[in-house]
Amino acid sequence: MKQLKVMTIFGTRPEAIKMAPLINKMHESDRIESIVCVTAQHREMLDSVLNLFGICPDYDLNIMKHGQTIVDISSRVIRGLENVLKEEKPDIVLVHGDTTTTFMGALSAFYQKIDVGHVEAGLRSGNIYSPHPEEMNRKLTSSLSSMHFAPTIGNYNNLVKEGVSKDKIFVTGNTVIDALLQAVEKDYVFENPILNGIDYVNKKIIVMTVHRRENWGQPMENIFNAVNEIVKCNEDVEIIYPVHLNPRIKDLAHRILSNNKKIHLIEPLDYKPFANLLNKAYLILTDSGGIQEEAPALKKPILVVREETERPEAVEAGTVKVVGVKTQDIINETQLLISDENRYKQMARAINPYGDGTASEKTIEAILNYYKY
Repeated sequence: MKQLKVMTIFGTRPEAIKMAPLINKMHESDRIESIVCVTAQHREMLDSVLNLFGICPDYDLNIMKHGQTIVDISSRVIRGLENVLKEEKPDIVLVHGDTTTTFMGALSAFYQKIDVGHVEAGLRSGNIYSPHPEEMNRKLTSSLSSMHFAPTIGNYNNLVKEGVSKDKIFVTGNTVIDALLQAVEKDYVFENPILNGIDYVNKKIIVMTVHRRENWGQPMENIFNAVNEIVKCNEDVEIIYPVHLNPRIKDLAHRILSNNKKIHLIEPLDYKPFANLLNKAYLILTDSGGIQEEAPALKKPILVVREETERPEAVEAGTVKVVGVKTQDIINETQLLISDENRYKQMARAINPYGDGTASEKTIEAILNYYKY
């Protein structure tokens, strides 16, 4: 029986996490020939996820260079994909979300008249420079796509407003929930001794992730000053911060936070220990996009240290609150969740709008029906 040839293209850790359950489901299908191409826009962080989910790429462009710019990434991806796509001639290329690999992957497929399927389509912040360049990456990818896999009805509506035909949009939930539910274990033990030595039962542990480009400089300094003050004012609060490897972030974090014994600066975690750390946290302080989808599935409130979010359905559902990047605002909103039990429970018990862990199956079903396989 002739199989549908589906190529997935991705290059960063977040993409890999969200594509992994979809890839593994496709490998199980006798109707799909699954081809995996990674750009390695991130190298070590990507590899750890591939190892976790048992994925061996068919093609690895290995483009990452120290100090790379957006222009460097773009040019290397588009040149590297040219021959791969000519050789394989897939029926459809699947890209994910909003990275530079995503946009360049979609553009490369378009140049060779290959259909594009956009996984995690329709997210919008409404500001093309926040997050930058991700907001424009996802908008441009939408314009190149034949199939749009929207996590939520809100994402569906965004695409319809932009003129995308309704019969090209498929509401699936988010594949990150599929990945998360596979990774979390009830009695998980960390390899990191610092994490194993923390009292998650009697302490209120805040997990912080801060790395966004638009927060570099003064906004990030404001965030770090805020968390210093938060642990100072609350005896039972500690913070765990897996520090991003970017020197601009790492140097600032160590300068402002390293002398505070209640703030644990650790190396970045692989996906499985990080997912289990989220599961043990009291609340999450983040500028990440994906965590706004993951943490609600674990019943953890999220405070977003950004000026806007492309995930408004999480805000509407009550699982997420956008608090901005001013020091006092961050302190005030965090303090409310620490001291007001009812407010905390209201956020923790809100229903996750991003699905039930079956997004991969729904995506594959939509693709097979679309191509009549």
